[in-house]
Amino acid sequence: MNRASLVLMLAASMAATVGCASKNYVRQQTTPIINKTNELDDLTAQNTKSIRQQTTPIINKTNELDDLTAQNTKSIKDVDARAQAGIQDVNTRAAAADQKAQAAGQQAAQAQTLADNAVHRVDVLTDAVTNLDNYKTVSETAVHFGFDKDFLTKQAKEELDQLATNVPNTKGYIITVEGGTDAVGPADYNYGLSERRADSVIQYLSSKYNIPAHKIYLIGLGKDKPVDDNKSREGRAANRRVNVRLMTNTTGGATTPQQPSANSNPAPPSM
Repeated sequence: MNRASLVLMLAASMAATVGCASKNYVRQQTTPIINKTNELDDLTAQNTKSIRQQTTPIINKTNELDDLTAQNTKSIKDVDARAQAGIQDVNTRAAAADQKAQAAGQQAAQAQTLADNAVHRVDVLTDAVTNLDNYKTVSETAVHFGFDKDFLTKQAKEELDQLATNVPNTKGYIITVEGGTDAVGPADYNYGLSERRADSVIQYLSSKYNIPAHKIYLIGLGKDKPVDDNKSREGRAANRRVNVRLMTNTTGGATTPQQPSANSNPAPPSM
């Protein structure tokens, strides 16, 4: 309800109360009030307009600041995302470089280990050869193995049985067991394979004929001492062998040295 309505209601109330007052009198009394009310309305409208004129630039400026803040926030997020991506890339590259460095260190350690093992094998072989100068061969045989195999075949066991029959009659004896391989595969793997083949011979002789461990000399030659050419299938089969020699360092009580059996050197047909 505006002021004009309020004035009219007041005037009507006054007219009803007075009863006998004339319309002119009422008009005279209410006209100044109505005019004053209109002036107040005009002033209010002017003030409202003035306020709008003054606040509009502020509102616009605020909106501009909001837009600028939003743009800056987006830019900051973009920069942060690129920075995080760059940091992640650097960390990834650093981790890869560290892994390569560790791998290089492991390879160097492995190379050193292989070198040390090679030196050790040479020393063992030299000592064995030096000691063997004081021994002479009583009997010998060669047992053969399948490709990448280290178990004894039936024929290999028969060859070892024939050699072992001379052990009880030989004084001051030793048995040399030299494991060999063909040239296929890495050298270090072949050394291990040759030793496993020699171990198969030792275990067989020890378990069946009770030959003491200190009487047996084991030498893993790998592919370093071939008895045949590795370029042919037959040559590689011949190199997959273990040479076994019964030897003695005494002249009395030794049996007459036996020549290797005719089928001891060549590879079995199954090879």
